[in-house]
Amino acid sequence: MGFMSIKDITPDQVVFWEWGFAHVNLTLLWTWGVMLLMVIGSWLVTRNLSTDVKISRWQNLLEILVMGIRNQIRDMSHQDPDRYMAFIGTLFLFLLTANLLTLFPVYVAPTASLSTTAALAVCVFVAVPVYGIKSQGLTSYLKQYVQPTMIMLPFNIMGELSRTLALAVRLFGNIMSTDKIIAIFLALAPLFFPILMRALGLLTGVIQAYIFAVLAMVYIASATRAHVQEAEEQKPESKEKGQA
Repeated sequence: MGFMSIKDITPDQVVFWEWGFAHVNLTLLWTWGVMLLMVIGSWLVTRNLSTDVKISRWQNLLEILVMGIRNQIRDMSHQDPDRYMAFIGTLFLFLLTANLLTLFPVYVAPTASLSTTAALAVCVFVAVPVYGIKSQGLTSYLKQYVQPTMIMLPFNIMGELSRTLALAVRLFGNIMSTDKIIAIFLALAPLFFPILMRALGLLTGVIQAYIFAVLAMVYIASATRAHVQEAEEQKPESKEKGQA
């Protein structure tokens, strides 16, 4: 079986280096490549930032992107977006970059591997309690798992685990299935479908990156919103006491 046929099954099966249990496969290689591209791109765009009225096109694009992400976070969480910007913004930009690079024929999106999407889902799984505990405190956050009764504890834990699994499988399934459909159509009609199917793949990649980031923000916001609502409810009470 040739390189391309193995790659079309799953990029995890293409192993470049192996030593014991450690190995470097195509998924890991492309993941490192995307990360390196993002680091270099970030450095090039931000090295000459200006506060003047006239700015470069790259800085203008960067500001539009950052403001768009901040506004989305604020609309979903109704909280200060800066506290979530680094995590959610990095998730979205990594997924967006990884999926848009499928424009190049030799490239295989690392998100077409379940190992990558599972790793990203685990990051979200860890971030939810971290932000929740930071916002509410350990005791208040843990109380959510036994509300309204102690009987709900195993169900709430199962809900957290199943939510993480669904997040990983959803992204993997959509990206992988899109790649396979494009490959099938290109094989059947290589002169008619390439542009259309590539455009479909790019559109799907952008949508999936957005959905993953939105779901991550929704999960984090749900873990911190109880504390925010409690603080807002206490504000009118404190004002009334002050007026009295």
